[in-house]
Amino acid sequence: MAHVGTPTLKQLEYLEAVARFGSFRAAALKLGVSQPTITSQVAALEDTLGVILLERSRTGTLPTSAGRELLPHIETIRDAVNSIRDHARFVGTGGSGIHRLGVPPTLGPYLLPEVLSTIHATDPTLRLYVREDLPRDLENGLLSGRFDLILTVLPTEISDLVVDPLFGEPFHLCAPPDHPLVGKGPVAADAIANERLLAIDERFRLFEQMQALANHYGARLLRDYEGTSLDTVRQMIATGFGLAFLPSLYIRSEIEPRDDVTVLPLDDTTIDREVVLAWRPTAAHRALYRKLAQQIREICRAKLGDCLHLATDSTG
Repeated sequence: MAHVGTPTLKQLEYLEAVARFGSFRAAALKLGVSQPTITSQVAALEDTLGVILLERSRTGTLPTSAGRELLPHIETIRDAVNSIRDHARFVGTGGSGIHRLGVPPTLGPYLLPEVLSTIHATDPTLRLYVREDLPRDLENGLLSGRFDLILTVLPTEISDLVVDPLFGEPFHLCAPPDHPLVGKGPVAADAIANERLLAIDERFRLFEQMQALANHYGARLLRDYEGTSLDTVRQMIATGFGLAFLPSLYIRSEIEPRDDVTVLPLDDTTIDREVVLAWRPTAAHRALYRKLAQQIREICRAKLGDCLHLATDSTG
């Protein structure tokens, strides 16, 4: 089998021009190059690919069947090359570029609307492509290169990650409005001991924190009624299945605007979940990610300081 070489973008563009304008002469005039240049480059392209691409005659040229099949790919190739050039120019002139951010579904929808607009306003050249996934898949995706950085919760299952603490997110006890504990003031720990607690599906790391809270208060975790999302847990609370400890950002976003679930005050401090921004130690943009973590802390301090425990600046 004959070896097929690699055509150049210029050769492909010359072929496209000849096919469009119907002759080497017309293509040369349109592109501002000499006719012998186009003729020799198209001939070299045919030699490289081992096929005849143009049917030549005294009245002009027409693409052969092989040429017609090749033409649609030329535009795709040119668009891809232009995209690479634009991206290189964008980054080379100080642009922060496009970065793939992974977030857990129990956190991202309730945090990112508060921070992304400010981040973009501060640095319009920073583009975050956001995708949700389960924490374990986020960490594996970070190592494999599917994500550039992730929002996740400690402890991580993969030790070889750089983590920059953002905040501690408290949990609050939620109940249906007609529950006997509603309206009785701060709830004592022993009052929760016999309660039924709902939790999210164990595929989420949030399940482990809900289980730890149930163990802490001596309550019964209802394993037969695990929610597939925080919204599902909220709906089960509203229908009287049980109580649940839910994270404060979710409460702020989805419970405070409603009246189907009540947040109960406690007479002690519950456990926080520790939220961090994480990336690979070899990440080329690690200085940018460190700056981004600092910016997220500052935004949270300004907008969400009443419901989060903000971390101090990382020096790691």
